[in-house]
Amino acid sequence: MKSTFFLLGLFCCMFTVQAQELETNLQQIFDDFQLMGMSVWTSVEGEEQIFNFGLKDFTRNLEVDDNTKYRIASISKTSSALGLLKLYENGLLDLDEDISTYFGYTVNNPAHPDVAITARMLLSHTGSLQDGSGYNGFLSATYTQNPIPDIAQLLVPGGSYYTANMWRTETPGTYFAYSNLNFGVIATLVEKISNQRFDVYMREQILQPLGITGSYYIQDIPDINDIAVLYRNQGGWTPQTDNYQGVMPPPPAALATYSPGTNGLYFAPQGGLRASASEIGKFIRFIKTDGLSVPGVLSSATLLEMKAIHWDYNGSNGDNYFGLFNRWGLGIHHANLSINDQICPNLEYGSFLGHPGEANGLISDAYFSENEDIAFSFLTNGSFLGYQFGDYSAYYTLEEAVFQALCSYFSEALSVTDFSKKEICVFPNPASDLVEVQLQKPISLEYTIHDIHGKRILTKKENNTSRFSFSIASLSPGVYFLTVNDVSGNNYRQMMIKK
Repeated sequence: MKSTFFLLGLFCCMFTVQAQELETNLQQIFDDFQLMGMSVWTSVEGEEQIFNFGLKDFTRNLEVDDNTKYRIASISKTSSALGLLKLYENGLLDLDEDISTYFGYTVNNPAHPDVAITARMLLSHTGSLQDGSGYNGFLSATYTQNPIPDIAQLLVPGGSYYTANMWRTETPGTYFAYSNLNFGVIATLVEKISNQRFDVYMREQILQPLGITGSYYIQDIPDINDIAVLYRNQGGWTPQTDNYQGVMPPPPAALATYSPGTNGLYFAPQGGLRASASEIGKFIRFIKTDGLSVPGVLSSATLLEMKAIHWDYNGSNGDNYFGLFNRWGLGIHHANLSINDQICPNLEYGSFLGHPGEANGLISDAYFSENEDIAFSFLTNGSFLGYQFGDYSAYYTLEEAVFQALCSYFSEALSVTDFSKKEICVFPNPASDLVEVQLQKPISLEYTIHDIHGKRILTKKENNTSRFSFSIASLSPGVYFLTVNDVSGNNYRQMMIKK
């Protein structure tokens, strides 16, 4: 009978007072660093929170909200990698095949002509390509010329934009060198195999199936007013990109004659995905859960291959970017391995897998823990103070501050989750008089009731009990919070409603 009462009559829910504390801490960070706007998404044991601060458009005084889409910089690479891996899963791409086979012309390192460049190398930044002196000129031409130039003009000796330093001296597959160009080649490879524009392929195969309305192509965005303008302080807040002011730009004329498979850099696979903090969370949790969060998009085997270690820094086999990059999967960064790439110092969390980003005044991060069911994304569209190197890591001081706030939240939230697994149930809820609290087993505890403003109403201890009750008859109708702490320091919080 008691079991039936639990199943039918009890309403148990987690109320995260920790989320309120996190919001307060994030607001302080927002103020201290004089940010334009900021969004933070978190997930703990599948429970999601989203926090927004400041403005997405300074000129029009538009506030950041849950729908605000940022140009998320290099986090885009992890999304782009999912697109290429979809072709791998479908048997259309061999990760270890010479990419020249797919392009129809030779793409190799002139210093090592007999060593094939493979998709696996591109995804793990070990293919010996780098953003040489020809890269920026080619990128500019990509966006300004009609017709759009072929990427072969950058990759192949004799090309109009080719420079010898597009290729490193190390043997392909042996040395890590982070490069945006790798993902331009990846996007072009996606187009060559699928015979679709990269943005269209990604929308149909990855983004829409994951429930993401963001896109690599601005004309796909449902509401142009959702786009965050990116800013730097250049004698005052100065727009850097995406300053659309509510007007959707016309489709580029150059795309009318564009041939898929010639230059996927046009769609900025290396940094041009526009997405909200929670939309980033969708593909981060998708990877975290081995595809279980959205079945049918990619298999767990493919995602495990993505997360596997494909490059591991040994002190001399790569440029580890001031200590930030020490381990890499396929389009995904393994962090939290040392002080320099530290996100959370709690070793029980293991590696954090994801990607950082920086471009046009924006800073972004999206990671999930290898060992715990926690994940986050963080974006800001500008800091009036600029960004300073970290106090103890290769991340910026802003990122360090956000990470510290998040790690404190994760620690408390996980302890709440662990304690809630003891099946503490509060009923009835809503209630008008007596409230009962049922525990799975007897424990000694202290419980406190606060009102919605944080004022303490009641504190009381119970010794070795599995059930206790208290009266709320004298309280005014409204929302209250019950906090239960056990002798081990675990805590549980839940919202109560007084009718």
